[in-house]
Amino acid sequence: MQQLAIDEYGQPFIVIEEQSKKRRLKGLDAHRSNILAARAVAETIRTSLGPKGMDKMIIGPDGDLSVTNDGATVLDKMPVQHQVAKLLVELSKSQDNEIGDGTTGVVVMAGSMLDGARKLLEKNIHPLTIASGFEKACEVAVKRVETIAKEAPINDRNYLKRAAKTALGSKIVSSQQDHLAEICVNAVLSVCNMERKDVNFDLIKVEGKVGGQLEETQLIEGIVVDKDFSHPQMPKFVKDAKMAILTCPFEPPKPKTKHKLDIRSAEDYKKLHETEQKYFTDMIKSIQDAGANMVICQWGFDDEANHLLFQKNLPAVRWVGGVELELIAIATGGRIVPRFEELTAEKLGKAGTVKEVTLGTMKDTMMVIEQCANTKAVTILVRGGNQMAVDEAKRCIHDANCCVRNLIKDARIVPGGGGSEIAASLSVQEAADACGTVETYCMRAYAEALEVIPAALAENSGLNTIAAVADLKSIHQTTKEPWHGIDCMLTGTTDMFKQNVYESCISKVNQLRLATQVVKMILKIDDIISQEGDVEDQ
Repeated sequence: MQQLAIDEYGQPFIVIEEQSKKRRLKGLDAHRSNILAARAVAETIRTSLGPKGMDKMIIGPDGDLSVTNDGATVLDKMPVQHQVAKLLVELSKSQDNEIGDGTTGVVVMAGSMLDGARKLLEKNIHPLTIASGFEKACEVAVKRVETIAKEAPINDRNYLKRAAKTALGSKIVSSQQDHLAEICVNAVLSVCNMERKDVNFDLIKVEGKVGGQLEETQLIEGIVVDKDFSHPQMPKFVKDAKMAILTCPFEPPKPKTKHKLDIRSAEDYKKLHETEQKYFTDMIKSIQDAGANMVICQWGFDDEANHLLFQKNLPAVRWVGGVELELIAIATGGRIVPRFEELTAEKLGKAGTVKEVTLGTMKDTMMVIEQCANTKAVTILVRGGNQMAVDEAKRCIHDANCCVRNLIKDARIVPGGGGSEIAASLSVQEAADACGTVETYCMRAYAEALEVIPAALAENSGLNTIAAVADLKSIHQTTKEPWHGIDCMLTGTTDMFKQNVYESCISKVNQLRLATQVVKMILKIDDIISQEGDVEDQ
């Protein structure tokens, strides 16, 4: 069944029977609803942008607290009801997965573009025309950003460190950005492959421990495991460790079917005990024959096995996670052994020292494996006064690691402080003036939207927003030097190169492309249908 109906603009449309129960938003109303929902998300995190951005406190469903100004984290934990607003959440995740930094800026930029698109829609410009104009403007902006980029000598550690400091400057850990930037550069260079220009982040383990101060954060050339030795009387320090890395349990085999065991005499019990002891002694013998002087096991073992290991002077660590086990194997050059029969001397992992470290007065213990045979895996041990500080520091270190990784992949750098956005905006404005079609208005709106980044930086730094952006545009136009940005730290110069404030070119290009793609997607939605019969909350 279907029927013909007329909307409020006099346009006919067909209502199918199963759709007649659904409330719908169409045309300009749908676009306005989508844009307002997405802008609300962008405005929420706009105040977090820049070195003087504010933090957000997020209260979880169980009452747990998180304090952060990382855009991806805020959006991931923020309850978002509107389906279109969820696209911006996915946008920040995409930026975080691909680049690792710039998650706040890309969402703020997309929100500004949508605001410009709303004004054009109210002037009856077709959404597809706006989308086409935005796409052309994006290409112009990307070309301009790539033109102003400078090649950074990645062999110079100072460039990598300054890029990491730029990423850390807007975070809660900015007071220790020198120390943390040095740690991040050392960690990334320890695991990177310069020939392929690739960095495997799986080899960088970031471990946090509450207690101590942020400046006590350190890089360990090896692995830190949040475990202790299985027996309290085992030695706490092993030198020249040859470790058996096992995924098989220290216990007799268990039948996988239901069984019943009848013991009717003392001889039967003694025979059972001897059989069980033989299993344990054979396991210990295979470890000793291989030449191991330490055991790391993925599974647990009972008191009998623990006692035998202690008697035979074999320090052991149990219940080690699979990911940590892989990192230990990579770092020590060992092989993960699934059966005792396969254990040989060639499969043992080698490390200079293995020690149990006690932190603070609460006797928190951690296992530190250093001087490994193959130091490809490293650990950053983060300290902090509480769990929130430790979690935020770990997120900041991730962003800084990504920033260094991006420079290794592509050594081009562009100015921070909104300098690249202003340069791109002026370039798009020139292209719009030469366009001569209705897309001129769309490209101008795109150019105006790019100014939101320097405007937000100036606003969050306590500067006069309009005057700061106008002065910055004037400097770009008069000097023809694109490396000027907002002087957020009030150093007296707007030259971002002199301030050592820059970011990787691929990060900025990715921001422009991703924001434009999401805006195009939202503009092409003209109809919202809710299966429950209610229009989505804005």
